[in-house]
Amino acid sequence: MPYLKGKGILLSLLTVLLAVACNTPPTPKPRGFFLMKFPEKKYRTFDVPGYPYTFEYPVYANVVKDTAFFGEKPENPYWINIDFPTLNGKIYLSYKIIGENNNTFQKLVDDAFKMTYKHTYKAEYIDENKIHTPNHVAGTFYEVGGNAASAKQFFATDSVRHFLRGALYFYAPPQADSLAPANEFLEKDMWHLVETLRWR
Repeated sequence: MPYLKGKGILLSLLTVLLAVACNTPPTPKPRGFFLMKFPEKKYRTFDVPGYPYTFEYPVYANVVKDTAFFGEKPENPYWINIDFPTLNGKIYLSYKIIGENNNTFQKLVDDAFKMTYKHTYKAEYIDENKIHTPNHVAGTFYEVGGNAASAKQFFATDSVRHFLRGALYFYAPPQADSLAPANEFLEKDMWHLVETLRWR
């Protein structure tokens, strides 16, 4: 009999606990991301003899010559990539000479526009920011919102001879929320590149 009484008390206690637990409103978990440690901002100059441009890029990046563009050879030897090994990202820089290979100024601007806006099916928005620097560099910096493959892109030109296009990509699924800190960090480096860009 004492055994059954103890069992009854235990059953009553469990019933009360279940009733209280079921009536507790759910608590949403805060949104969380991996903690990313970013390096200190410091820059060095890309100034290779023979190249038609020079600019400053981060000390935590490596400049690598681009030898293949979608499996084909680039149209000139001045295509490079700025690789960020610790952030798993890369800025692809393609350089074109206005007037060569049917590259009119308007065609190059239209191509840059089309390459950015091909992300519209994934983009939530595309902001265009004008570029004007004292070094005779003009162009547009694009910020692509949403889960686009490349959230930061630009083209820079003197509108007479030089045309440089840049696009930032990460070796990771294009999830805007998780890539936001790295995109914001490297956007500053892309603007620094544009602001220090000089033609020669």
